[in-house]
Amino acid sequence: MILTVTPNPSLDRTYEVPSLDRGEVIRATGERMDPGGKGVNVSRAVAAAGQRTVAVLPLGGAPGALVADLLHQQGIEVAPVPVAGATRSNIALAEADGVLTKINAPGPHLTGAERELLLETVRQQSRDASWIACCGSLPRGLAPDWYADLVARTHAAGARIALDTSGPALLAALRERPDVVKPNAEELSEAVGRPLATVADAVKAAEELREMGARAVLASLGADGQLLVTDQGAWFGSARVDAVRSNVGAGDSSLAGFLIAGGSGPEALASAVAHGAAAVRLPGSVMPTPADLDPAAVTVTADLPVDRALTEPVS
Repeated sequence: MILTVTPNPSLDRTYEVPSLDRGEVIRATGERMDPGGKGVNVSRAVAAAGQRTVAVLPLGGAPGALVADLLHQQGIEVAPVPVAGATRSNIALAEADGVLTKINAPGPHLTGAERELLLETVRQQSRDASWIACCGSLPRGLAPDWYADLVARTHAAGARIALDTSGPALLAALRERPDVVKPNAEELSEAVGRPLATVADAVKAAEELREMGARAVLASLGADGQLLVTDQGAWFGSARVDAVRSNVGAGDSSLAGFLIAGGSGPEALASAVAHGAAAVRLPGSVMPTPADLDPAAVTVTADLPVDRALTEPVS
């Protein structure tokens, strides 16, 4: 079982519109509601793969009840942490030409008691977990070192933890030696404080995160591929993708694929790349099923293309 933790989940409402015209009444041509948040997306991808997953998340108000209901409909077990504030509702406006405009709400302010209950719920639910995936931004009321506390408690309980966050929260958590961290290229650049222009730059940055405490780094380089850097070596994975329909949730699907395949070594990296590549071929935030995967399109090698320039250099 893979346990996910989403400290700041959301109810995501997407409206399809012909165009976004400021100051005008815009009539939507379509709409949908989805449970949102990076950890939630990991659970959705794990469930789509036919694996058991439990989602721990603070939920409050009518939006929180809807999030729980939507997750149950997708076969995801929910371990809710009741909070006084309402779960945030995010809005996405999808124009006909593919441009996506998002409005993300800040979310509720968690009290001290709610913070502790969230940690305790993770501890209680972690007994049968092969991995705990903690993902996304922190809501108001949680300090940047909250993830560090969670990593420490997870290791004390004998569990493995994968962390997908950024900024001060990522840097604070490194001292507790998370088993895997999963930055994208921009987050990796921010963590080391310098631009990344080539694969070699990304490898060096990943090695520095390991020196700061991460036991393994799974770094997404967007269309260029993914890196896995551990104490056993470094591998580079990429996949052929003919057409990209949506990259929403692709990184979360990739992390799910990595953990489903055991969470270590080149085989897990190949699974991560296959899941990420499948996700971008699907509309919106739809998560891939096993039938959507194309393992034959994936290449994983220990011969790193260090001289390759990143498609979108990160500064």
